[in-house]
Amino acid sequence: MGGLNYTMLDTAKLSTAELYGKTLTDLAEDHPEIVGLTADLAKSTKIGVLGEKFPERLFNLGIAEQNLFGTAAGMALNGLVPFVSTFAIFTTMRALDQVHTDICYQNLNVKMIATHAGLSFGQAGSTHHCTEDLSIMRAMANCKVIAPADGMETALAVRAAYETPGPVYIRINRGFDQKVYDNMDYGFEIGKAVELHEGTDLTIIACGSAVWSAREAANVLEQVDGIRARVLDMHTIKPLDKEAVLSAVHDTRRIITVEDHNIVGGLGSAVAEVMAESGKACAFKRLGVPDTFSIIGLHEDLMAHYGYDINGILKTARELMGADFEEDNDWDDEI
Repeated sequence: MGGLNYTMLDTAKLSTAELYGKTLTDLAEDHPEIVGLTADLAKSTKIGVLGEKFPERLFNLGIAEQNLFGTAAGMALNGLVPFVSTFAIFTTMRALDQVHTDICYQNLNVKMIATHAGLSFGQAGSTHHCTEDLSIMRAMANCKVIAPADGMETALAVRAAYETPGPVYIRINRGFDQKVYDNMDYGFEIGKAVELHEGTDLTIIACGSAVWSAREAANVLEQVDGIRARVLDMHTIKPLDKEAVLSAVHDTRRIITVEDHNIVGGLGSAVAEVMAESGKACAFKRLGVPDTFSIIGLHEDLMAHYGYDINGILKTARELMGADFEEDNDWDDEI
């Protein structure tokens, strides 16, 4: 399998979507069965990079998202590996019937790269906000759901998606993400969380654009408050790393989840389900968009408004450190 054809100096200048486009093009050089599909958004989603090198392998279905995913299903049935790229809101809302019935129900080898996710295109308004997609897609049988933290992790997720049979949903943002990883050798694996910061006082579990904020908040907590916060990059929402969640419950007894998504049904709900089924409780708080349609604004302003930026995480962590719980390790009386 070919390597990435750009350097670390280049990645600092590339958006997450641009890294996705370059990675896909690199993969396509070695795998002629890879094709790309777009709904008149090749430039915005950066899948157009594939078309520049392999114009015969990029198909523009026009502004017809249902046809986009139906066509991808047909291509997969004929042995191709379609990478479908459009905005997250169009993937999981406008074309959900085709995603559900044509792709996930038939367990087809289609890779869905959903851009402009969360509130990353916040200034575009509610028609382009997508804060429900994690909830929707993790409810789809057969489908794996990934929310990479930055461009480097997106590149690894795209490669892992190709190597993983069946439907894969990868949600990325609109623009330039803060860089979390300096290289690609940290052991990315679908379904396995990455520990970015050690800690025994509390655990911050984050995904996507919230990972950088979580790590920065942990650094402040350690330096200013003397609080050791474990930070987990839970890049895979489905299958969730249950072992990492339960270790956090046992070791820290306090958990905060952070996501650029509605707190109903997303990462926070997935973590809560694991804890509830285990019979082990802890002090717990979900950060993200509350159960509302977001106001309009820039991404960083909206994160601050809803309290899941660095300051919001710090405030919640300090409050949670005051939460009372049983100090003993006997879980029997808590089941």
